[in-house]
Amino acid sequence: MNRVGATLLILLLVQLGVITMLHRGETTATSGAVSSALIDPGTYAVDAISLTDGKGNSLSLRRVGDRWLLPALDNLPADPVRVEKLLAQLTREDPGWSVAHSLAARQRFQVAHYHFRRKLVLSALEQELGTVFLGTSPGFRKVHARNDDDDNIYAVDLNLFELPITPGQWLDPRLLQVRAPVAIAADGYSVQRSSGEWRLGSGKKPDPRELQALVNALKNLQVQDIAAPAIAAEVATEEAALVLQIESLSGAVTLELFKHQQQHFVRSSEYPYLFLISAYEFDKLTGIDGFLLSGAQ
Repeated sequence: MNRVGATLLILLLVQLGVITMLHRGETTATSGAVSSALIDPGTYAVDAISLTDGKGNSLSLRRVGDRWLLPALDNLPADPVRVEKLLAQLTREDPGWSVAHSLAARQRFQVAHYHFRRKLVLSALEQELGTVFLGTSPGFRKVHARNDDDDNIYAVDLNLFELPITPGQWLDPRLLQVRAPVAIAADGYSVQRSSGEWRLGSGKKPDPRELQALVNALKNLQVQDIAAPAIAAEVATEEAALVLQIESLSGAVTLELFKHQQQHFVRSSEYPYLFLISAYEFDKLTGIDGFLLSGAQ
């Protein structure tokens, strides 16, 4: 290759390099850069989450050890799956390319500091790590999100329905589950487990299918929320549809089940609250047939 050809080749390579750099700059300016996460906690472990809605209602979650708790409900345990999913989306998942970054878009997508649907603040050791605003939904199980320190707006895999401000809806649904019952008594039947076998109060063996249905219902009991104080006061004057006295490896507990105005509730002797449950959970426990359990035809 002669000197002229080499010079032209070098000029061509320089031009290509300049064009590539300009293209990258334009792409970054119009589309936003890919971020590793909405909030980077660094070496800190998030131990507090604050949620606020657009009306000023707020909720706080705090971590003690390996458990997330609800201070508004005497530190009852929060749903660890829901909390970890939220933290993953905010601190670990890549939100992808931004969908907008203008000031006008903040208001349109409701992710401005003065106009939002959810404001989430993550903290560690009483130090704020970052603030994220959640706004409108661009699609199924998607929501627009923006870090308060950034102009870029993203569409992330979150659902505002799963981020309520009501503390009871963050409860660990497994709160009242009885994992290892050894004795269960109700009006109409009584069973005890001894030496690996279940026996009725009469000493006979209970019907295995009905017994398994009862044990499974206790092991898989799911709570949904806390009853409002007014409803709890009304239910307190009513007679329970079923009272279960249970002994387990972790201690003794009494469960009272109520049906009130087409809703279903359970009260546990362990907590000062009335818990909302589904009609399905209610029916599983109240539907146990004492005659069948005793083996009667």
